[in-house]
Amino acid sequence: MYKLIALDMDGTLLRDDKTVSPAVFDAIQAAKAKGAKVVLATGRPIKGVDKYLTHLNLKEAGDYVATFNGALVQDTFTGDVISHITMNHDDLITIYEASRELRTHVHFFDKNTLYTPNKDISKFTVHEAFMNDVSLNYINIEDVNKDIVISKVMMIDYPEILDRVVTELPKELVEKYTIVRSAPFFLEFLNIDANKGNGIMLLANKLGIKQEEVICVGDAGNDIHMVEYAGLGVAMGNATDDLKAVANYITKSNNEDGVAHVINEFILK
Repeated sequence: MYKLIALDMDGTLLRDDKTVSPAVFDAIQAAKAKGAKVVLATGRPIKGVDKYLTHLNLKEAGDYVATFNGALVQDTFTGDVISHITMNHDDLITIYEASRELRTHVHFFDKNTLYTPNKDISKFTVHEAFMNDVSLNYINIEDVNKDIVISKVMMIDYPEILDRVVTELPKELVEKYTIVRSAPFFLEFLNIDANKGNGIMLLANKLGIKQEEVICVGDAGNDIHMVEYAGLGVAMGNATDDLKAVANYITKSNNEDGVAHVINEFILK
């Protein structure tokens, strides 16, 4: 019996119009009623998830969420932090300098706020702020507090530019950080120990849930770690080829109630 299902949001839980379908909503409520833990696992900050947690009744006692691609795991009822695996000022400078050499834009988050050191602010940074309802702050890189605690740093640009960036990333960056492509225009850098798989594993261990009792569902490169970790790793029908390659099961697309299909097949039957 599966006791926990972790769901990516964009391209998985959400339809392309960023809404939850009635079928997916009903399936999640039924899974909760049966006693399964339903955990949103997303690259978004907590503020970008909050309205969905409220809508899905996932802010009750015993509910949890994994944000920043698993770097931050917390209790949604109490706000207590289960795990926050972070980066520091030195990491920011390293990635920022690499972005300059690679000729791409960059932005970063502490726990709640989005910052960019680029005066020519990328439209994808504006998109990130709007999508997550977070404040966007320009800050000169020299003025960043050296005690800052960073959840993630992102290189953001047109897909064809990030395609080039991925091939030109310095070896030392690849070896030092978890690097995931969460969208065609987002390349994310996290602490080497932070990813969705580790976040869900830490939560499952805390709850006494075995690996084989976990389902993880996603659609993109930032979901690979958790899909590989899960007892049942599921790729959406609209998932990237690299995620489908590591999945145990491929469901319908995000616009075809793929999450509801998984819940109905593996939790509610």
